[in-house]
Amino acid sequence: MVGQISNSEADMAKVEAELIQDNSTHQEVIETVISSLDQDNTAMVSHTDEGSVWKFSYGSVEVFVQLTGESENDLLTVWSSLLQLPARDEPGLMRRLLEMNWTGTFETCFSIHDGKVMISAQRTVADMYPGEISRLITLVANLADDNDDLLKEEFGGS
Repeated sequence: MVGQISNSEADMAKVEAELIQDNSTHQEVIETVISSLDQDNTAMVSHTDEGSVWKFSYGSVEVFVQLTGESENDLLTVWSSLLQLPARDEPGLMRRLLEMNWTGTFETCFSIHDGKVMISAQRTVADMYPGEISRLITLVANLADDNDDLLKEEFGGS
């Protein structure tokens, strides 16, 4: 079942967005959002010529955030792994993921990548404001944490 974003989580995202200055870089906004979600101080970052990737723990999941740069054509991608494949009743799992994609994932989506069930969101940074960055990271983190244990319990995984 797709988890619901609570009012307190939605309020947290609004507060974060209000606290972030309009002239902040996307990287600064991402780091502010991650620091507010990463209660166990697990965040790590890697900066390369191709961009930056952050990793942090949220509940029972690890969340990744990638920013390819600050130009209008660059991408912000947020993802988390929920379940290692193969799993029990894979046709049932695929049906469940498609049904969940329809009703409660907001700007995120479930998918399969590298033998894992993932949840992700991706957007170009053109005209992206701090609240959108906060929302994407918060949605992926919350939906991943809300659904990973449920999917593992019902469908197992290797």
